[in-house]
Amino acid sequence: MDIQSNAIEVIESELLAIEKLKNFIDADFEKAIEIIHQSQGRVIVTGIGKSALISQKIVATLNSTGTPAIFMHAADAIHGDLGMIQTNDIVICISKSGHSSEIKVLLPLIKRGGNILIAMTGNKDSFLAKEADIILRTDIDKEACPFNLAPTASSTSQIVMGDAIAICLLKLKSFDPKDFAKFHPGGALGKKLYLKVNDLIKNNALPIVKSTSNVRIVLEIITSNRLGATAVIDSEKVVGIITDGDIRRMLMHAEALEQKQAKDIMSSSPVCISADAYAIEAYQIMKKHAINHIVVLNDGKYSGMVHIQDLINEGIV
Repeated sequence: MDIQSNAIEVIESELLAIEKLKNFIDADFEKAIEIIHQSQGRVIVTGIGKSALISQKIVATLNSTGTPAIFMHAADAIHGDLGMIQTNDIVICISKSGHSSEIKVLLPLIKRGGNILIAMTGNKDSFLAKEADIILRTDIDKEACPFNLAPTASSTSQIVMGDAIAICLLKLKSFDPKDFAKFHPGGALGKKLYLKVNDLIKNNALPIVKSTSNVRIVLEIITSNRLGATAVIDSEKVVGIITDGDIRRMLMHAEALEQKQAKDIMSSSPVCISADAYAIEAYQIMKKHAINHIVVLNDGKYSGMVHIQDLINEGIV
């Protein structure tokens, strides 16, 4: 067996399924988005088997992008979980065939409650499709499985349709990165969205020399802090920065070191950032200028320095 060829075959099969989805972004899809957007309730997503797993993923995506959603397993629903559906909730039922026995039992109960039912199915003539108020089609020509049995292309189509729903709703809500940060406070992703420069410098040293400071003083200041650099300050104004790289270059080429002052080796007009800026902005600026240090200002006054290692430690890089 040619493993690489088989893998490519699977990918191509699923790509075709996704490509076909574009044909099903129609008036029904638009109607579904508008109804969910205007709803005062939540989105209840339900399914059985692999469709239940897809439902959970769609629920997670909806919740993280500002649309309140709950997963309800179709089998559990008919044994008590149906009580989670409230008056204004909209139900999305996912089933490739639309004929599963659990779905057939569940649908009349949902309809009895008067909730809007959206079907996501690969069979427009199925029981589910006929009972639904809105149909979102996810038809495929064949599964990636060689026996056309294991849900592969069909489950991929369901996921992509769910993503399309979530992102359309996100845009209608004018959901922005600040909103996103509220739902993702943990981990590196959260830090990129809420961690500020001021948070990075709280525990950092505050290295300072004057432009007239002797080079030996500069060496002592840089050596005594872990940042590998110092700001050069005159009259409370940042006039330069000296890094350990500047020191090395000076040692390679300079004579009469004792006569050298900070102003002789500093880099004038250092790159600066506001303490209120986001940490991710500091990284973007440092990357753009190919530097490892950035001077932090608070209301125009020197308040610290960020080293690239600070960003690495926080998972920003």
